[in-house]
Amino acid sequence: MKIGVVGASGYAGGELLRLLSAHPNFKIAFIGAHSNAGESITALHPHLPDFEGQSFSAVSVEDLNKCDLVFTALPHGESAKLISQLSQKVKIVDLGADYRLTDKNQWDKYYGGPYAGSWTYGLPELTDHNSIAKSGQVSNPGCYATAIALSIAPAINQIDSEDIVVVAASGTTGAGRTAKVNLIGSEVMNNLTSYKFGGIHQHTPEIEQILSSISDKTVKISFTPILAPMPRGILATVTARLNTSSSTLKLRAVYEEYYRESKFVTLLAEGVMPMTNSVLGTNNVSMQIALDSHVNRIVVSTAIDNLGKGAAGQAIQNANLMCSLPEDAGLKLAGVR
Repeated sequence: MKIGVVGASGYAGGELLRLLSAHPNFKIAFIGAHSNAGESITALHPHLPDFEGQSFSAVSVEDLNKCDLVFTALPHGESAKLISQLSQKVKIVDLGADYRLTDKNQWDKYYGGPYAGSWTYGLPELTDHNSIAKSGQVSNPGCYATAIALSIAPAINQIDSEDIVVVAASGTTGAGRTAKVNLIGSEVMNNLTSYKFGGIHQHTPEIEQILSSISDKTVKISFTPILAPMPRGILATVTARLNTSSSTLKLRAVYEEYYRESKFVTLLAEGVMPMTNSVLGTNNVSMQIALDSHVNRIVVSTAIDNLGKGAAGQAIQNANLMCSLPEDAGLKLAGVR
C-alpha cells in the first residue's frame, strides 16, 4: 500500500518514517513537510540512514491523493485545512488534535479556532476494533491521554469517576520540534517542572470523553503534567477512590482480564515498576497497580513512549486495523534499553 506522511520533519513524523520503513505491508510513497520542504531528511533525522539522499517534499494534494493512506502529523488546526482538500478515497490517520473532540465547546475551551468535527477515536484497547476497521478517517489520541485512559479504564466502574487524580511526566519531544527557550538543554537538564498547571492541559477533555464513552458515567480528572529532563517517554501515576473495599489481588485480576487479549499492554509482575526506558522505541505499555488501603484508592503507574504508543506507533496500529492487517504488523518491537 502506498503511504504518505505529512509533517515528516517533526519528531512524530520522524518516528513514523522509522517504523514505516520496516513495515511489511506499507510502502512510503510521499514524505512531506511545510517549512522544511527541500531539506535533506537525514539532516533532521540522522538516525534514519535508509533515507539518505532523499529530501522532504512540499505538501502536494495531488501527490497525497495518489496514496492509499496518509498520516498527518501537524499542529492543531493545520490538519483540517489540508484534509478538507483530499479525496474521500484516501484513508487518513490524523496524529493532531483536530478531530478528537466530539464537543465543540470543549474544543473552544482548550484549543480555539475553527472546529472541524470528530472522527473515530483510535485507542484500540478501548475503542471497538470493528469501528476503527470500518473507518476511513481515524483520530489518533494524544500521548498523555493514551497513558492515562489505559491506566484507569479497567477500573472505571469500581471507582468514583469524578475523583481521578493524575500526575504524569513527559519527555521534551512531547512539545514538538519548534524552538522554545524553556525546552533548550540548559533549561531542561537537571530540572523538573510542572506546566499547564491547574487543569488546563488540552488532553483533559479527550481523557474524560473516552472514559465516559466506555462507562456511561460522568468522568472528571485533575491532571498535573510535568516536563522531565529526557527526550521521550511518559510515566503516569493515576489514582482514584474505590467505591467498595478491595485488594491488590482482586484489582490485578480485573486488569489482567481487561487486557488479556491486548498485544501491547503488559501488567507487570508484582514488585516490578514501569520504566520509560523499557518501552523506548516501542508501541508497548508497561503497567503496575496497587491498592492504597489507607485511603482506599487504586494507584496505577504506567509507562509508554510518547512517540510510540503515544503517537506514531499507535497511528500505525490504527492503520493496520483500517487496512485489515494484523494489529501488530510492523510493531513487534522490543525496547532499546
